[in-house]
Amino acid sequence: MSRHRKTTPRREVLRAASFSRWSFSRASFDAASFSAWNRALVVVVGVALVSWAGPAASAFWSTMSSGNYAAAKADTVAGGATPTTAVSGGSVTVSWAATTTSAGRPVTGYSIARSTAAVGGTKVQAAGSCAGTVSGVTCTDTNVPTGTWYYSVTPSLSLWQGTEGSRSAATAVDTTPPVAPVVTAPAYVNSNNVTSVPVSGTAEAGSSVALTVTDTGAAHTLTQTVTANGSGNWTASPLNLSAFAAGTITYSARATDGFGNTGPAGTATSTKDVSVPTVSGVTLNNGPGSNKAGKIEPADFVTLTFSEALSANTICSAWTDNATTQTQNGDNQVTVAISSTNVLTVTSTGCPVLRIGNVALGNNYYSSGTLTYKGTGPNASVLQWNPTAKTLTVTLGALATGSPSSGTMQTAAASFTPVSGLTDIAGNGLSTTATQGTASRF
Repeated sequence: MSRHRKTTPRREVLRAASFSRWSFSRASFDAASFSAWNRALVVVVGVALVSWAGPAASAFWSTMSSGNYAAAKADTVAGGATPTTAVSGGSVTVSWAATTTSAGRPVTGYSIARSTAAVGGTKVQAAGSCAGTVSGVTCTDTNVPTGTWYYSVTPSLSLWQGTEGSRSAATAVDTTPPVAPVVTAPAYVNSNNVTSVPVSGTAEAGSSVALTVTDTGAAHTLTQTVTANGSGNWTASPLNLSAFAAGTITYSARATDGFGNTGPAGTATSTKDVSVPTVSGVTLNNGPGSNKAGKIEPADFVTLTFSEALSANTICSAWTDNATTQTQNGDNQVTVAISSTNVLTVTSTGCPVLRIGNVALGNNYYSSGTLTYKGTGPNASVLQWNPTAKTLTVTLGALATGSPSSGTMQTAAASFTPVSGLTDIAGNGLSTTATQGTASRF
C-alpha cells in the first residue's frame, strides 16, 4: 500500500472534487485508471484555479502531453501594449500591438479604457467600436468629450485577463468647431481682374480653409483649400472667373481645425460685370432764351452720353455718389475753354482730379483769343453728371475772355476723345478712342 500512499495528494484533490465516495481496490487500479485520473486531475486543477482566481487571473494551466501520464504547466497572459491614438473631431482611433501568452498563444480580446491622467485619475470604458471586448487591434472611441485623455489596453484570453498596459501619450480632444471665416473679395469682378480675382480673409489660426466659388445658379463652381497662418490670415491663389456668368458671384469658406472640427461657412459676394462702357452720343446744344442757333453763347451746352453709368468719382474726385445727380456750379468754379482749333476742354477748382477729355466742335466758333466761359451765380459754368440718363453735361457760363465768331455755323458732327481713367461703376475702363456724334450745333 505504500505505493498508493505516494499518490495521496492527487486523491485529496479528487476528493475535493467529490470523488471521495469512490472506492478502489488494488486489483482494479490498473494503468488505464491511472491515466484517467491524470486527465481528471488537470481538469479539476483548472476548474479550481478558475474558481479561486476568477476572470481577473492572468495565469492558467495547459496540458503538456496527451499520453497516459498527462502533465500540466502554468501559462500567463502578458500585459497590454501601449496604444497610439489619432484624433478626428470628437473621435479617437486607438491602435496597439497584439498580445500573446507566455507560451505564444494569441489572446482573444482586449478591453479599452480612457483616463483623465497619465497615472491614476478617473478611468472609464471607451465607447464606439472600443466598447466591450475588442477582437482586433484597432478601434474608434466616439463622442469623446473635450479634454486630455490617456488610453490603455487590457488583454484577455477566454476567462483569463492580463494586466492593463501602459497608458498612451496625452491625447488632446477638442470638439469645438471654428467660427465662420471672414471672406474678403472685390465688390466687382471686371475686365481688369476677371482672370486674377483676389480673395482673402481670416479664420482660426492654423485651420484649413476650404473656399468654394459659384455663379448664379451654381452653373460654374471653383474650389480651393488654403491654410490660415499663425495670425489667422489666409489668401487664396488669384481666381480665374472668366467662365463664370455675369451677375452675382458667391464665395463660401469653411474652416477645419487640427482636431477635424469643421465650422459654419463665412460668405462674401461680388458682381461680375466685364462689359466695357462706350460713348454713345456727342451733341452740341443751343441754349434757351434768346440764344441764336449756329453761334456760341452763354447757356449753350455739350451733352456726352454713355452706354452705361460711369463711376462719378472717376470723372470728378469730389463726387462720391453713384446714385444721384452730381454737380459742379460754384462761382467761377468751372471753366470751359475753346481753343483756336475749336477744341473744347473743361477745368474745375471743385474737382481735385477731373477727368473728361476734349470735344472737337467740328465748326469754327472761335474768332480771336482763347474763349473762356465761367461766371458767378446763375451765370456760372456748370458741370453735371446724371447717372440715370448716363449723361455728362457741360454748360457755358458768362464769357470771360476771347471773341467768338460772328458767323452762323451749320450743323456738324462733333467728336469726343475721353481721357484715360474713366470707368463704369464696375471698374471697366472707357476707351480713349475718339467717338464722333451726330450732326449738331450750338
